[in-house]
Amino acid sequence: MQYKDVQNIAKITIEFIKDNIQPNMTLLEIRNMCETKMMELGADSFWYWDVGAFIFSGEETTLSVSGKEYSTSHRVIAENDIITIDLSPQNGDIWGDYARTIIIENGKVVECDNVSNDEWKNGLLMEEYLHQEMCKFVIPKTTFEELYYYINSVIEEKGYINLDFMGNLGHFIVKKKNDRVYIEKGNKIALGAVSYFTFEPHISVPNSKYGYKRENIYYFDNGAIKEL
Repeated sequence: MQYKDVQNIAKITIEFIKDNIQPNMTLLEIRNMCETKMMELGADSFWYWDVGAFIFSGEETTLSVSGKEYSTSHRVIAENDIITIDLSPQNGDIWGDYARTIIIENGKVVECDNVSNDEWKNGLLMEEYLHQEMCKFVIPKTTFEELYYYINSVIEEKGYINLDFMGNLGHFIVKKKNDRVYIEKGNKIALGAVSYFTFEPHISVPNSKYGYKRENIYYFDNGAIKEL
């Protein structure tokens, strides 16, 4: 498998969950559905501490924890709910890494344009905006540190906060999880010097109960930024 193939496993799994998630399901049920689907699609393991799907709902969506400390809570999906799913499929030593925040209203998954809860809708729109801003800002010689400072300034300017427990915004795609280097201050490596990197801002507004996350893998093709 190639990187695009493994990333597509995660993308297809998110769409599968959107079609099948229902109120009264537990987060553990959803995790099991995600992990089973990824294995059916060709994943042979999960690179992030052997957890294929990190699932948070409701007030848990503001939590940012290391994979080695994560355990799936006993929460149950409500008729109106917010759920973040972060997937880590692997095939051989090739990773996928993909996350989305999903909104359920009146028992059904609702796409961003149709979300009636303004706070949730604005959070999703802000995530899309940050990805657009990243793509407009970067060129191959942009350093990870420059991207860190720029996006965090945009987050603050728009009235949001960065929830990541390490303060970073993404990482290199590597072969071993302990080799990851992050979009963080002090990282002078140029984006174009690595094959692939994730961009995954985890944000909220101050004093809110809810958080938002959107993660894609990106790379450069003839100097232009592309989503994997």
